[in-house]
Amino acid sequence: METSLWQAKQDMIDIGHRIWLRGYCAGNEGNHSMRIGPDRVLCTATGVTKGFLTPDMICLVDMEGNHLEKNGRYKPSSEVKIHLEIYKKRDDIKAVVHSHPPHATAFALVGMPIPEGIHPEAEVFLGRIPFADFAMPSKMALAESITPLIKEDTNSIVMGNHGVVCFSKSLEDAYFKLEILDSYCRVLLLTKSLGKPKLLTNDQMQELLEVKESFGGKDERLSCVADGCASGNSDAFFSSFEETPSAMCNSNGKVVKTAEKKAALSRNLEPLVAEITDQILKTLTNRA
Repeated sequence: METSLWQAKQDMIDIGHRIWLRGYCAGNEGNHSMRIGPDRVLCTATGVTKGFLTPDMICLVDMEGNHLEKNGRYKPSSEVKIHLEIYKKRDDIKAVVHSHPPHATAFALVGMPIPEGIHPEAEVFLGRIPFADFAMPSKMALAESITPLIKEDTNSIVMGNHGVVCFSKSLEDAYFKLEILDSYCRVLLLTKSLGKPKLLTNDQMQELLEVKESFGGKDERLSCVADGCASGNSDAFFSSFEETPSAMCNSNGKVVKTAEKKAALSRNLEPLVAEITDQILKTLTNRA
């Protein structure tokens, strides 16, 4: 094995506690795994909280999902098959984290792709994040909905109406992807109360992706960024911002400026307000 079984289980426990502390999984949700050899994978047990894992809650399976080490009443997560298919897709992936971080999951629930071309850190550490249509949890269909989307530079995928899955060359880095993704989505949602964020220009994105490449990060968009491909998933998010109308039509089809409409409405109400005021004053006078 490439790492000691004891240390690997401790790492699994530590990451589970971090996930729980950040509120990325409620109750017994989520699962994570770590590949520790060519045919050996550690995964969390089914039906356990990730915040208080113990060594016996970390199961050892082979690449076909066979349980290799008895864990008393604990059995491997039913979704370990998804992890195994991801490992089979790319040999460089050594860890997978599936979770339900609330801000990123909000995008999953409304079917909105994560926008790109906005935030440098998201571009460098995450890149383009594919969106997988809903597939039934714990079924092979879920793995089949994800694996076709995994490219050489993919490290995170949003799972429609479900959550997210992040993967990397180490368990800690896979967790970091999860943390960065939810933080980015939280900031995006905060912009809803302020206004549309500004897209980075094509030139800015090209320079940014070149910096990413110099750090050893791969990104297929570098070959087409000059044509604007690095903001291709952003339309749905930007169209979700409400526009304040500058004009509106009256019943005759005539376009009336919003300010003019408000002024006309105010003028129409003035006689009514005056009449009501007179009636109140007469009532008070009679009582006196």
